[in-house]
Amino acid sequence: YTMTYTPTTWKYIVLCWRINKMMRIALFLATNAAVLVLISIVFQVFGIEGILDSNGVDLNLNALLVMSAVIGFGGSFISLAISKWSAKRGMGVHVIEKASNQDEQWLVGTVQRQAKQAGIGMPDVGIFESPQPNAFATGINRNNALVAVSTGLLQHMTKDEVEAVLAHEVSHVSNGDMITMGLLQGVVNTFVVFLSRIVGFLVDRIIFKTQRGVGPGYFITSIIAQIVLSILASTIVMWFSRWREFHADAGAAELAGRQKMIAALKRLQTVNDPQDLPGEFSSFGISGGIGGGLKSLFMSHPPLEKRIEALQASGNVVNRQ
Repeated sequence: YTMTYTPTTWKYIVLCWRINKMMRIALFLATNAAVLVLISIVFQVFGIEGILDSNGVDLNLNALLVMSAVIGFGGSFISLAISKWSAKRGMGVHVIEKASNQDEQWLVGTVQRQAKQAGIGMPDVGIFESPQPNAFATGINRNNALVAVSTGLLQHMTKDEVEAVLAHEVSHVSNGDMITMGLLQGVVNTFVVFLSRIVGFLVDRIIFKTQRGVGPGYFITSIIAQIVLSILASTIVMWFSRWREFHADAGAAELAGRQKMIAALKRLQTVNDPQDLPGEFSSFGISGGIGGGLKSLFMSHPPLEKRIEALQASGNVVNRQ
């Protein structure tokens, strides 16, 4: 089946793409503004400004809010902006510029077909050396992404299973998960930076009795508070990452077939000692390590059995309908 596009259809597609891009920019700006407004409201409701004033903390909260947002969102989006470059350099991803064999040709062709189905630009396709069956997607937007698979995945999975994994990663790109994760990380980073500085100022004034400027107590307390708050904030980011995986699985079921996705996840269950991808790419892999108890709060991926159950349950709903 071949779809033909009229000039009017192409104009509509381009218009939708431009609207989508503008909405993402607006979402970024709105999120920044919302964070600042929310923190201001919280401080007014709980009378924190009064507490600071009564303890001699002469602090420009508005300036601190702006600085926290710049640090929080700046670091998050710089990381996102260079994510493709980092993947190529840090993980040794070989981008397939021109297929040198049938396997590479099949990989590129499969991603190209799925990207067209999902309505996104063609991602770069790459391979990285790792015995662990894994894959990830990254990139600053839906039309400038990278989908990469490990050599271990190609060696241990059938083509149907690899196709499902590729569809899972393409779904991440289609859902805009990279930019959404960037926004969420920026929000929590802003809160962490802002609140850690407030704690530092309070301790420095109340405990260390610093009268003017800031003393060692401020710097020491701010660092400790930032570490503790970062750990707590990461549980929120990881919860969202786990929730997002279910949606990517559902998208893969649409692109490649539910049974293929289930088979791919069952294949991953046979992997001994599964590991997360390094650093920032852990949230974008096809699977992660195994965790229990408190450790499960910091897992980027839900248990494979839960993902399989969700796909099977969605299939039963469709069949009943």
